[in-house]
Amino acid sequence: MIGTLTIDPRHNGPVSSANGGVACGAVARFVDGPAEVSLRAPVPLGEALAVERRDGGVVVSRGDELIADGRGAGPVEVEPPLRPTVAEAREAMRSHPWLGQRHALSECWVCGPHRHDGLGVVFGPHPRDPEVTAALLIADATVPHDGEIVSPDVMWAALDCPSYAPGLWDVQRPSLLARLHAELLSPVALGQPVVAVGWALGSEGRKHHTASALLDADGGLLARARALWITPR
Repeated sequence: MIGTLTIDPRHNGPVSSANGGVACGAVARFVDGPAEVSLRAPVPLGEALAVERRDGGVVVSRGDELIADGRGAGPVEVEPPLRPTVAEAREAMRSHPWLGQRHALSECWVCGPHRHDGLGVVFGPHPRDPEVTAALLIADATVPHDGEIVSPDVMWAALDCPSYAPGLWDVQRPSLLARLHAELLSPVALGQPVVAVGWALGSEGRKHHTASALLDADGGLLARARALWITPR
């Protein structure tokens, strides 16, 4: 065992387990450079999980139960289909598909519209292309940070939820994040406006491939990711 990993109880996705992006980012701390993290089970909150080196990567477990695994990966070769402005991201957020509704993820720390202590990445359809999601992140000192720089886990989290592309927006049958491959290109400062954008790459039955990116106010690329979402049977 090389260490332990504990997800702050407030960093939930579903009410009783961790936000997928936060969890993937926490695992990626044990990997150098761009990383690919697979979630094998709901990640518990507030529990110390064992982290071990294995087969060139790391595995995270609770007792005999495999929770997640991660490994170093190459660059994420995706390009946003468009680069929303800060104003467009704000407009998209006003059209979040589940405003006023309660569902399994309405209290998500990252994107839950009912969370007043969360990141506030309440994504919605882009005003010029409804097949693309957009949202705005302006992190303050209440989010994990190191000095004036936002924690990498927060960047992974902001890449997660907006990658839930419009084709997956079935609140009665939500898909679950299974894998996230992320590359962080530039640090994000507290108070810096960051535009999140997400889009679909293709589906194979219950498997859905999507991508996301974080941009600065001028459209410069800060981070990018590819995600795998799976619709339960």
